[in-house]
Amino acid sequence: MTRLRRGVAAAAVLPLALTGCLQEGSTSTVTIIETTATGTPLPVPTSAPSSTAATGSPTDDPTDDPTDAGEESGPPELVGTIATGLEVPWGIAFLPDGDAIVTERDSTRVLLLRGPEHEVVEVATVDAAAPAGEGGLLGVAVSPSYDDDGLVYLYLTTPTDNRVVRGVLEGERLGELESVLTGIPNGFIHDGGQLVFGPDGYLYVSTGEAGDPPRAADPDDLGGKVLRITPDGDPAPGNPDPDSPVWTLGHRNIQGLAFVGTKLWASEFGQDRFDELNLITAGREYGWPAVEGEGGKKQGYVDPQVTWATDDASPSGLAYADGRLWLGALKGQRLWRVEVKSKKARKPRAFFVGDHGRLRSVVAAPDGTLWVTTSNRDGRGSPVDGDDKILQIRP
Repeated sequence: MTRLRRGVAAAAVLPLALTGCLQEGSTSTVTIIETTATGTPLPVPTSAPSSTAATGSPTDDPTDDPTDAGEESGPPELVGTIATGLEVPWGIAFLPDGDAIVTERDSTRVLLLRGPEHEVVEVATVDAAAPAGEGGLLGVAVSPSYDDDGLVYLYLTTPTDNRVVRGVLEGERLGELESVLTGIPNGFIHDGGQLVFGPDGYLYVSTGEAGDPPRAADPDDLGGKVLRITPDGDPAPGNPDPDSPVWTLGHRNIQGLAFVGTKLWASEFGQDRFDELNLITAGREYGWPAVEGEGGKKQGYVDPQVTWATDDASPSGLAYADGRLWLGALKGQRLWRVEVKSKKARKPRAFFVGDHGRLRSVVAAPDGTLWVTTSNRDGRGSPVDGDDKILQIRP
């Protein structure tokens, strides 16, 4: 673990700009390339999804059936601290060589955690991002063809929308950012923001209803949805509506997505009563704003697999490791473990209750541990010395 090594930041000279910081401290200002109003990107050369990615819909799952890890296993163990002194770390994604990309919501910095000592290097500041409330620089995903294209995908809030952008990481500099999908509604609350590439090679995007609940049930609105797009930002083949990126609807605010085999799970914030863990099935509606928690099945909605009282959860990050799903709880200030097998989740159990404050991102690292971020500097927590941190936990 080392302290952040900074470059010299350059002033943004264009409304949508990114300041890329080189190792030597020099800077370069680049512009986000705009897209059409529907989110179709301007033509650029890209690589196809990795040849190792599974084909077909991720709901077609004839073979994978993850083994239930069983109740006899012991509790997770805190084994170390990866980094300290961060500012609301929100997204984490690993490069093929094991280095990690980390986003900070409020500072809008993109960090590279490099090498076995996890040296923290600032590779960019995304000046196009406009942090306010729950918005800012949010999720991050690494292209499944990264070895060929070097692309890193980011979800960010601008003054007018939420959007997905991408840029090439070259050494210790994130290059020019291109808008991939625009027009996702933004708000002071409920901005969603998670990104994950599925085994089918397509990008799954979680959005919130931006504080306007009817958006979630509107199939023509991108708010309150799980979206599924190609790496270039087009609706992915096999979507319920071939002309729409919408994969599922009726969500209040999803900040956690994780695949178990080819099945996608999502953690979702409730309003006053119940937070949710949902199994995501293409084309289905999940009930918001008509239903919070269970009780929507008779109305044609999908009921959650697990619910929590909102004081115990406010679930953000979600990861799969050691045969289980793991959720970071913000208001609940704990790490939840949920047994999962095939299409069933059960027996949630809490750990580290109150030990580290608000827990946000949860990501499975290449070595089998979990990286879990604190979120005590987000305006709703009580920071202590060293916050915010990335904790390393052995599941």
